[in-house]
Amino acid sequence: MVLGVGRRHSMRVTAALLALAASVAVKAADYGGPLFDTHLHYNVEAWDRDTGPYPPAEALARMQRNGVKAIIANSRPNAGTHALAAARETRAAGVTVVPFVRLYRNRDDYGNWFRDESIYEMVQTELARGTASGPYRGLGEFHLYDSANANGPVSRKLMVLAEEKKLAVLAHVDDVAIDLLMAHSPSKGQGLRIIWAHTGIGGPPVARVRALLERYPLLMGELSYRPGLTCEGGGLCPEWRALILQYPGRFMVGSDTWVNQRWSAYDEIMGGYRRWLADLPAEVAQRIAWGNAAALFGLR
Repeated sequence: MVLGVGRRHSMRVTAALLALAASVAVKAADYGGPLFDTHLHYNVEAWDRDTGPYPPAEALARMQRNGVKAIIANSRPNAGTHALAAARETRAAGVTVVPFVRLYRNRDDYGNWFRDESIYEMVQTELARGTASGPYRGLGEFHLYDSANANGPVSRKLMVLAEEKKLAVLAHVDDVAIDLLMAHSPSKGQGLRIIWAHTGIGGPPVARVRALLERYPLLMGELSYRPGLTCEGGGLCPEWRALILQYPGRFMVGSDTWVNQRWSAYDEIMGGYRRWLADLPAEVAQRIAWGNAAALFGLR
């Protein structure tokens, strides 16, 4: 059959439009599985014994509508984590609380915890106490604004304690401090599980991140706030996609609700993860979103 020039042109245009629509539809299909929020703070200003803007019912509603099925809860003070662990809303929402001991009783502790023996004593007390959702599974988040403070006496003792008790460590530090903290563990970093908050919020190059992942077999990267992770349109930047595909078992996602503005933006934060997770093969996306953290803490 011989088609007229106009007819053939019309068919080509139609085919091109259909192909474009199909590609848009594929791009629009965000990751739809469960999320494990591995960096969640329930600080006093968020809830303040139910008088704050995000009481348990509101906080859990945000998790539930975003498909968050489990959280690492660490709060200033630790009363916030206890509140989430004990709340009936947590059980009703189907959210599992994995509690970590935060090293901060107040904001003054941010810059002093690494040399304050009372922090070490507080950690011991909390570990003995546990939570309504079970024993503590980790320490942190903590900050080191000067990497040399990883050599502080309490910092050293906590790395030993974490490895001996098989506690994960959520650390907001630079790449230099990762090496220092690992060096203080009995295994020199081969048996210490550090979850690197933001995988370096200062943005160390991908090559440096790769080198640390190779050096420390239990090092994990949490990806909130990570500079250079996403490019225009919210998709993964190529070098980060390549790194995640090389190490699919070593990355996690988190909200980092360190201020109330992060709670107000919770939907957008989790939606952003779902968008770039769609850039990965389905099995890898599931591991980053849920599976890696779930396996670490024995969840199904």
